[in-house]
Amino acid sequence: MSSALFPSPASYMATPRPTFTPRTVPAPVTAEPAITVRDFRFSFGPREILKGIDLAIPRKAVTAIIGPSGCGKSTFLRSINRLNDLTPGATYQGEIRVHGLAVLAKSTDVVDLRRRVGMVFQRPNPFPKSIYDNVAYGPALNGLVAPRDLPDTVERCLRQAALWDEVKDRLDAPGTSLSGGQQQRLCIARALGNQPEVLLMDEPCSALDPIATQRIEELILQLRRDYTIVLVTHNMQQAARISDFTGFFHMGELVEFAGTEKLFTNPSQPRTEAYITGRFG
Repeated sequence: MSSALFPSPASYMATPRPTFTPRTVPAPVTAEPAITVRDFRFSFGPREILKGIDLAIPRKAVTAIIGPSGCGKSTFLRSINRLNDLTPGATYQGEIRVHGLAVLAKSTDVVDLRRRVGMVFQRPNPFPKSIYDNVAYGPALNGLVAPRDLPDTVERCLRQAALWDEVKDRLDAPGTSLSGGQQQRLCIARALGNQPEVLLMDEPCSALDPIATQRIEELILQLRRDYTIVLVTHNMQQAARISDFTGFFHMGELVEFAGTEKLFTNPSQPRTEAYITGRFG
């Protein structure tokens, strides 16, 4: 083992392993995964970012992706709905399937893919529109509901995002007038309006205060009953609190994937053990 990866005890003070204190019973593993990844490789120009990723993400569960900065977590997440296509020089090989759909196939309708696979980003990014229009825009544009049903759709999505009671009397107010935590829940409601099958969340709480973070975490636990959620987080305590399964990425490789309790209490790979106990990262 390299000294760079595993420093001598004198060179660091290892932090305690994150405490595994699940809030709910872990989601059961279903026979067919929601997302299947086979030998997936991703490069920007000559630099290979992801190296031969093989992974099966269970349906209707929260899967956390952890690892040090620059290990490829967000790149992997953005590959699932092909947001990386927007970056010049991006190339990929291998296979990703979402509920059987070949994500990387040339015949795949990328606009429809991004409707089916919603995305919530690190910082809240509501549209410069009213609260109502932020949620109604996607269903109206994609023809998912009749115009007369839009008000009910907006209410349903805001209720799912635990935001309805806070905004029901000011739906015409700008989405940007809300607090940071409310804006992030509005972005979640906006994604839900497109009737997705999967929700991708890239550090959704990193810009929020502890109270707003708790609200988002509680919301994620509620949403997993109906949606497959893949969450990138630097916060290992958060992963331990709310995820059912966890994948550890390091230097573009998926080092280990397991149930969250097992990965945090009895990891099978030395690199996983070193990371979660604070020896690097």
